[in-house]
Amino acid sequence: MSDKFIVTGAAGFIGSNLVAALNARGDSDILAVDELGADEKWKNLVGLEFQDYWEKDDFLFALRNDSLGKVDTVFHLGANSSTTEKNASHLVENNYRFTRELCEWCMHHDIRFIYASSAATYGDGSLGESASDDVTPTLTPLNMYGYSKQMFDLWAMRHGLFDRIAGLKYFNVYGPREDHKGDMRSVINKAYHQIRETGEVKLFKSYKPEYKDGEQLRDFVYVKDAVAVTLFLHDQADVSGLFNCGTGKARTWNDLVKATFKAMGMEPKIAYIDMPESLHAKYQYRTEADMAKLRDAGYEDEFTSLEHGVADYVKNWLMK
Repeated sequence: MSDKFIVTGAAGFIGSNLVAALNARGDSDILAVDELGADEKWKNLVGLEFQDYWEKDDFLFALRNDSLGKVDTVFHLGANSSTTEKNASHLVENNYRFTRELCEWCMHHDIRFIYASSAATYGDGSLGESASDDVTPTLTPLNMYGYSKQMFDLWAMRHGLFDRIAGLKYFNVYGPREDHKGDMRSVINKAYHQIRETGEVKLFKSYKPEYKDGEQLRDFVYVKDAVAVTLFLHDQADVSGLFNCGTGKARTWNDLVKATFKAMGMEPKIAYIDMPESLHAKYQYRTEADMAKLRDAGYEDEFTSLEHGVADYVKNWLMK
Protein backbone atom coordinates (compact mmCIF):
# COMPACT_ATOMS: atom_id res chain seq x y z
CA MET A 1 0.00 0.00 0.00
CA SER A 2 1.38 3.42 -0.94
CA ASP A 3 1.84 6.20 1.56
CA LYS A 4 -0.63 9.02 2.05
CA PHE A 5 0.88 12.49 1.97
CA ILE A 6 -0.14 16.00 2.95
CA VAL A 7 1.72 18.76 1.11
CA THR A 8 1.09 22.29 2.34
CA GLY A 9 2.11 25.05 -0.03
CA ALA A 10 1.31 22.52 -2.76
CA ALA A 11 0.67 25.19 -5.39
CA GLY A 12 3.81 27.08 -4.43
CA PHE A 13 7.27 26.85 -5.93
CA ILE A 14 8.95 24.00 -4.07
CA GLY A 15 5.61 22.42 -3.12
CA SER A 16 4.38 21.98 -6.69
CA ASN A 17 7.74 20.59 -7.77
CA LEU A 18 7.57 18.15 -4.85
CA VAL A 19 4.08 16.98 -5.90
CA ALA A 20 5.38 16.52 -9.46
CA ALA A 21 8.29 14.44 -8.14
CA LEU A 22 5.96 12.31 -6.00
CA ASN A 23 3.79 11.74 -9.09
CA ALA A 24 6.89 10.67 -11.04
CA ARG A 25 7.48 8.04 -8.35
CA GLY A 26 3.91 6.76 -8.74
CA ASP A 27 2.49 8.54 -5.67
CA SER A 28 -0.78 10.44 -6.04
CA ASP A 29 -2.48 9.83 -2.67
CA ILE A 30 -1.81 13.45 -1.76
CA LEU A 31 -3.89 16.07 0.01
CA ALA A 32 -2.75 19.36 -1.53
CA VAL A 33 -3.16 22.39 0.73
CA ASP A 34 -2.61 26.05 -0.14
CA GLU A 35 -4.16 29.51 -0.37
CA LEU A 36 -4.66 30.16 -4.08
CA GLY A 37 -5.90 33.71 -3.75
CA ALA A 38 -6.18 35.85 -6.86
CA ASP A 39 -2.76 35.35 -8.43
CA GLU A 40 -1.58 32.81 -11.01
CA LYS A 41 -0.36 30.23 -8.51
CA TRP A 42 -3.18 27.85 -9.47
CA LYS A 43 -1.37 27.17 -12.76
CA ASN A 44 1.28 25.21 -10.83
CA LEU A 45 -1.34 22.57 -10.01
CA VAL A 46 -2.33 21.96 -13.63
CA GLY A 47 -1.19 18.51 -14.74
CA LEU A 48 -0.40 17.30 -11.22
CA GLU A 49 -2.14 14.32 -9.62
CA PHE A 50 -3.54 14.50 -6.10
CA GLN A 51 -6.57 13.07 -4.31
CA ASP A 52 -7.96 16.39 -3.09
CA TYR A 53 -7.20 20.08 -2.73
CA TRP A 54 -8.10 22.07 0.40
CA GLU A 55 -7.73 25.74 1.13
CA LYS A 56 -5.65 26.51 4.22
CA ASP A 57 -8.64 27.59 6.36
CA ASP A 58 -10.52 24.35 5.63
CA PHE A 59 -7.38 22.37 6.42
CA LEU A 60 -6.88 24.22 9.72
CA PHE A 61 -10.48 23.51 10.69
CA ALA A 62 -9.98 19.78 10.08
CA LEU A 63 -6.62 19.84 11.85
CA ARG A 64 -8.09 21.46 14.96
CA ASN A 65 -10.97 18.99 14.93
CA ASP A 66 -8.58 16.05 14.39
CA SER A 67 -10.52 14.89 11.33
CA LEU A 68 -7.73 14.53 8.78
CA GLY A 69 -7.71 10.73 8.87
CA LYS A 70 -4.74 8.47 8.27
CA VAL A 71 -1.57 10.18 7.03
CA ASP A 72 1.97 8.84 6.68
CA THR A 73 4.00 11.97 5.96
CA VAL A 74 3.38 15.70 6.11
CA PHE A 75 5.54 17.96 3.96
CA HIS A 76 4.92 21.43 5.40
CA LEU A 77 6.16 23.90 2.80
CA GLY A 78 3.38 26.47 3.09
CA ALA A 79 4.47 29.90 4.34
CA ASN A 80 4.54 33.56 3.52
CA SER A 81 8.07 33.64 2.09
CA SER A 82 8.30 37.37 1.40
CA THR A 83 11.49 38.74 2.93
CA THR A 84 10.01 42.25 2.72
CA GLU A 85 6.71 41.49 4.49
CA LYS A 86 6.13 44.11 7.21
CA ASN A 87 3.13 42.54 8.99
CA ALA A 88 4.92 40.75 11.82
CA SER A 89 1.67 39.50 13.38
CA HIS A 90 0.72 37.80 10.12
CA LEU A 91 4.14 36.15 9.81
CA VAL A 92 3.99 34.86 13.38
CA GLU A 93 0.53 33.39 12.85
CA ASN A 94 1.20 32.01 9.37
CA ASN A 95 4.81 30.83 9.61
CA TYR A 96 5.22 29.99 13.30
CA ARG A 97 1.84 29.21 14.87
CA PHE A 98 0.48 27.20 11.93
CA THR A 99 3.72 25.19 11.73
CA ARG A 100 3.62 24.49 15.46
CA GLU A 101 0.00 23.31 15.40
CA LEU A 102 0.66 20.99 12.49
CA CYS A 103 3.82 19.62 14.08
CA GLU A 104 2.05 18.95 17.38
CA TRP A 105 -0.71 17.08 15.54
CA CYS A 106 1.88 14.98 13.69
CA MET A 107 3.72 14.16 16.90
CA HIS A 108 0.48 13.14 18.60
CA HIS A 109 -0.32 10.73 15.75
CA ASP A 110 3.27 9.55 15.12
CA ILE A 111 3.33 11.03 11.61
CA ARG A 112 6.56 11.95 9.84
CA PHE A 113 6.88 15.77 9.77
CA ILE A 114 9.23 17.44 7.27
CA TYR A 115 9.12 21.22 7.10
CA ALA A 116 10.71 24.23 5.44
CA SER A 117 12.87 26.45 7.58
CA SER A 118 14.97 29.03 5.73
CA ALA A 119 18.52 30.21 5.12
CA ALA A 120 17.15 33.65 6.05
CA THR A 121 17.60 32.54 9.68
CA TYR A 122 21.37 33.04 9.25
CA GLY A 123 21.07 36.81 9.05
CA ASP A 124 24.26 38.48 7.81
CA GLY A 125 26.14 35.17 7.94
CA SER A 126 28.67 36.48 10.46
CA LEU A 127 28.09 33.41 12.65
CA GLY A 128 28.56 31.05 9.73
CA GLU A 129 25.91 28.96 8.03
CA SER A 130 26.04 25.67 9.85
CA ALA A 131 22.82 23.90 10.80
CA SER A 132 24.43 22.43 13.92
CA ASP A 133 22.33 22.52 17.05
CA ASP A 134 24.79 24.66 18.97
CA VAL A 135 24.73 27.38 16.29
CA THR A 136 20.95 27.60 15.76
CA PRO A 137 20.09 29.40 19.05
CA THR A 138 22.73 32.07 18.41
CA LEU A 139 21.43 33.25 15.02
CA THR A 140 20.01 36.73 14.44
CA PRO A 141 17.85 37.00 11.29
CA LEU A 142 17.83 40.32 9.43
CA ASN A 143 14.13 40.33 8.54
CA MET A 144 10.84 39.26 10.09
CA TYR A 145 10.39 36.40 7.63
CA GLY A 146 13.67 34.87 8.79
CA TYR A 147 12.72 35.41 12.43
CA SER A 148 9.31 33.74 11.97
CA LYS A 149 11.16 30.66 10.70
CA GLN A 150 13.72 30.88 13.51
CA MET A 151 10.89 30.97 16.06
CA PHE A 152 9.72 27.50 15.07
CA ASP A 153 13.27 26.09 14.84
CA LEU A 154 13.90 27.24 18.42
CA TRP A 155 10.54 25.96 19.66
CA ALA A 156 11.23 22.53 18.16
CA MET A 157 14.70 22.53 19.70
CA ARG A 158 13.44 23.49 23.16
CA HIS A 159 10.96 20.62 23.04
CA GLY A 160 13.53 18.06 21.89
CA LEU A 161 11.76 17.35 18.61
CA PHE A 162 14.75 17.20 16.29
CA ASP A 163 15.17 13.52 16.99
CA ARG A 164 11.71 12.98 15.42
CA ILE A 165 11.17 15.71 12.81
CA ALA A 166 13.23 17.09 9.91
CA GLY A 167 13.62 20.69 8.78
CA LEU A 168 15.37 22.13 5.74
CA LYS A 169 16.96 25.55 5.42
CA TYR A 170 16.57 26.13 1.70
CA PHE A 171 19.11 28.56 0.25
CA ASN A 172 18.58 30.46 -3.06
CA VAL A 173 16.30 28.03 -4.89
CA TYR A 174 15.51 28.63 -8.56
CA GLY A 175 13.70 26.71 -11.28
CA PRO A 176 10.32 25.87 -12.84
CA ARG A 177 7.00 26.93 -11.29
CA GLU A 178 8.20 30.12 -9.60
CA ASP A 179 6.57 32.61 -11.99
CA HIS A 180 3.78 33.48 -9.52
CA LYS A 181 6.23 34.73 -6.87
CA GLY A 182 6.49 38.29 -8.21
CA ASP A 183 9.40 40.15 -6.58
CA MET A 184 10.35 36.95 -4.73
CA ARG A 185 11.18 35.13 -7.98
CA SER A 186 14.77 34.07 -8.46
CA VAL A 187 17.11 36.51 -10.19
CA ILE A 188 17.44 33.97 -13.02
CA ASN A 189 13.73 34.26 -13.73
CA LYS A 190 13.87 38.06 -13.49
CA ALA A 191 17.04 38.20 -15.61
CA TYR A 192 15.49 36.12 -18.36
CA HIS A 193 12.55 38.49 -18.67
CA GLN A 194 14.78 41.60 -18.45
CA ILE A 195 16.93 40.24 -21.27
CA ARG A 196 13.86 39.49 -23.39
CA GLU A 197 12.52 43.02 -22.85
CA THR A 198 15.65 45.21 -22.76
CA GLY A 199 18.67 43.11 -23.75
CA GLU A 200 20.41 43.74 -20.44
CA VAL A 201 20.23 42.81 -16.74
CA LYS A 202 20.35 45.22 -13.82
CA LEU A 203 22.19 44.18 -10.64
CA PHE A 204 22.74 46.07 -7.39
CA LYS A 205 26.05 47.81 -6.87
CA SER A 206 28.24 46.64 -4.01
CA TYR A 207 28.70 48.91 -1.01
CA LYS A 208 31.54 46.93 0.52
CA PRO A 209 35.05 47.39 -0.92
CA GLU A 210 35.87 43.68 -0.61
CA TYR A 211 33.12 42.87 -3.13
CA LYS A 212 33.14 44.30 -6.64
CA ASP A 213 29.80 45.12 -8.29
CA GLY A 214 27.98 41.89 -9.10
CA GLU A 215 30.50 39.83 -7.15
CA GLN A 216 28.23 39.41 -4.12
CA LEU A 217 27.85 35.69 -3.46
CA ARG A 218 24.89 33.34 -3.07
CA ASP A 219 24.39 29.58 -2.82
CA PHE A 220 22.08 28.92 -5.78
CA VAL A 221 20.34 25.53 -5.66
CA TYR A 222 18.20 24.09 -8.47
CA VAL A 223 14.69 23.22 -7.35
CA LYS A 224 15.11 19.64 -8.62
CA ASP A 225 17.94 19.20 -6.10
CA ALA A 226 15.91 20.84 -3.33
CA VAL A 227 13.11 18.35 -3.98
CA ALA A 228 15.57 15.44 -4.05
CA VAL A 229 16.88 16.40 -0.60
CA THR A 230 13.31 16.75 0.69
CA LEU A 231 12.42 13.27 -0.57
CA PHE A 232 15.61 11.87 0.95
CA LEU A 233 14.28 12.91 4.36
CA HIS A 234 11.06 11.03 3.63
CA ASP A 235 12.82 7.90 2.37
CA GLN A 236 15.26 7.86 5.29
CA ALA A 237 12.77 8.01 8.13
CA ASP A 238 15.53 7.49 10.70
CA VAL A 239 17.21 10.76 9.64
CA SER A 240 15.95 13.68 11.70
CA GLY A 241 17.18 17.14 12.60
CA LEU A 242 17.66 20.54 11.01
CA PHE A 243 19.64 20.58 7.77
CA ASN A 244 20.85 23.02 5.12
CA CYS A 245 19.72 22.63 1.53
CA GLY A 246 22.18 24.35 -0.79
CA THR A 247 25.08 23.28 -2.97
CA GLY A 248 27.82 24.22 -0.52
CA LYS A 249 29.44 26.36 -3.23
CA ALA A 250 28.77 30.11 -3.38
CA ARG A 251 28.64 31.78 -6.80
CA THR A 252 28.39 35.42 -7.84
CA TRP A 253 25.44 37.28 -9.30
CA ASN A 254 27.66 37.92 -12.33
CA ASP A 255 28.13 34.15 -12.78
CA LEU A 256 24.38 33.65 -12.65
CA VAL A 257 23.56 36.40 -15.15
CA LYS A 258 26.29 35.34 -17.57
CA ALA A 259 24.96 31.77 -17.46
CA THR A 260 21.49 33.11 -18.26
CA PHE A 261 22.75 35.10 -21.25
CA LYS A 262 24.68 32.05 -22.48
CA ALA A 263 21.61 29.81 -22.22
CA MET A 264 19.74 32.37 -24.34
CA GLY A 265 22.57 32.50 -26.90
CA MET A 266 23.42 36.15 -26.19
CA GLU A 267 26.44 38.17 -25.08
CA PRO A 268 26.26 39.47 -21.49
CA LYS A 269 25.20 43.07 -20.89
CA ILE A 270 25.00 44.04 -17.22
CA ALA A 271 24.17 47.42 -15.66
CA TYR A 272 24.89 48.06 -11.98
CA ILE A 273 22.31 50.19 -10.20
CA ASP A 274 21.98 51.79 -6.76
CA MET A 275 20.50 49.64 -4.01
CA PRO A 276 17.46 51.09 -2.21
CA GLU A 277 18.49 52.66 1.07
CA SER A 278 16.02 50.43 2.93
CA LEU A 279 17.98 47.32 1.90
CA HIS A 280 21.48 48.46 2.88
CA ALA A 281 21.33 47.16 6.46
CA LYS A 282 19.58 43.93 5.51
CA TYR A 283 21.58 42.91 2.46
CA GLN A 284 23.59 39.69 2.57
CA TYR A 285 26.89 39.82 0.71
CA ARG A 286 27.67 36.12 0.93
CA THR A 287 25.69 32.97 1.61
CA GLU A 288 27.08 29.44 1.37
CA ALA A 289 25.42 26.42 2.91
CA ASP A 290 27.55 24.26 5.19
CA MET A 291 26.45 20.85 3.91
CA ALA A 292 28.46 18.69 6.33
CA LYS A 293 25.45 17.75 8.48
CA LEU A 294 23.37 16.55 5.53
CA ARG A 295 26.33 14.63 4.07
CA ASP A 296 26.98 13.03 7.45
CA ALA A 297 23.31 11.97 7.49
CA GLY A 298 23.91 9.97 4.31
CA TYR A 299 22.90 12.24 1.43
CA GLU A 300 25.33 11.40 -1.39
CA ASP A 301 23.84 12.86 -4.59
CA GLU A 302 25.76 15.57 -6.41
CA PHE A 303 24.15 18.99 -6.84
CA THR A 304 23.51 20.47 -10.27
CA SER A 305 26.09 23.09 -11.24
CA LEU A 306 24.84 26.65 -11.71
CA GLU A 307 25.61 26.55 -15.44
CA HIS A 308 23.77 23.27 -16.04
CA GLY A 309 20.82 24.25 -13.85
CA VAL A 310 20.38 27.63 -15.52
CA ALA A 311 20.67 26.10 -19.00
CA ASP A 312 18.04 23.46 -18.19
CA TYR A 313 15.68 26.00 -16.62
CA VAL A 314 16.00 28.55 -19.43
CA LYS A 315 15.91 26.18 -22.39
CA ASN A 316 13.40 23.61 -21.13
CA TRP A 317 11.05 25.88 -19.19
CA LEU A 318 11.34 29.64 -19.61
CA MET A 319 11.89 29.63 -23.38
CA LYS A 320 8.96 27.26 -23.84
